[in-house]
Amino acid sequence: MESFIEFTAKNSHEITRIRREAVRLNQVRDSFPIAWKNDRSKFSNIEFKGYQSGQKPSAVSGLPRLYYDRNKPFTEKVPFYNFYRDTLTVDRPMAYLIPQGWWKVIERLRANKVRMMPLQKDTTIMVEWYAIEGYESAARPYEGHHPNSKTRVVKKHSAISFRKGDFFIPLNQRANRFLVETLEPHAEDSYFTWNFFDPVLGQKEGFSSYVFEETAAAYLTDQPDVLAALEQRRATDSTFNRNAYAQLNFVYRNSRYFEPAYLRYPVYRVK
Repeated sequence: MESFIEFTAKNSHEITRIRREAVRLNQVRDSFPIAWKNDRSKFSNIEFKGYQSGQKPSAVSGLPRLYYDRNKPFTEKVPFYNFYRDTLTVDRPMAYLIPQGWWKVIERLRANKVRMMPLQKDTTIMVEWYAIEGYESAARPYEGHHPNSKTRVVKKHSAISFRKGDFFIPLNQRANRFLVETLEPHAEDSYFTWNFFDPVLGQKEGFSSYVFEETAAAYLTDQPDVLAALEQRRATDSTFNRNAYAQLNFVYRNSRYFEPAYLRYPVYRVK
């Protein structure tokens, strides 16, 4: 802490200048990186001060244990791999739209002084949105969460109905980089990564086979494209062709009856 305070005091003007320049550049950027990888081809040599290690009998188990001999200090240069390169970049939207029901995210945006404007009336807006195609959830908890990773998304476009009080979040503000890194679901430190949007990952609605049979048959009569896709799947997948429930489920998932919120990431992009 003493070294940190001393360095900050000595370099305060330069730190302030660099910070202001970073904020300025973020205001004019059209895209932002949201994932990085350590670049092992680059490194800095730093001076490392340590003590030589050794083994001695443990006072607890009697078995050899590691210890550091403070009578044998040493100093040497070691490589410090402190360079990263970005591996994924997204275009900055004009704004994000988030329904007011996601209050845990909204209160965190407010805590970070994000400027948000509630819609004054019910409105339908043409937006971009993400369908979650895949992800991995951590097997063990970390910091009270089971973080999602390796998130795969597909971008879609449609007219979405928003309600009075839902939040319009423009990107022409100081917090624009923060917004991209927290609201893009496949960003490494996004709110999706930290489980705040997990409710969309569980399918809550379904069908009863004997009831849906008649509905599915009528739907296929009216939707030749879905029927063609079903027939193609049956022709190329023998297991699917012998599974009546799987075929009903295929029709259900490609029909207007399928739960629209399932795997639909509920933060929308306005271009």
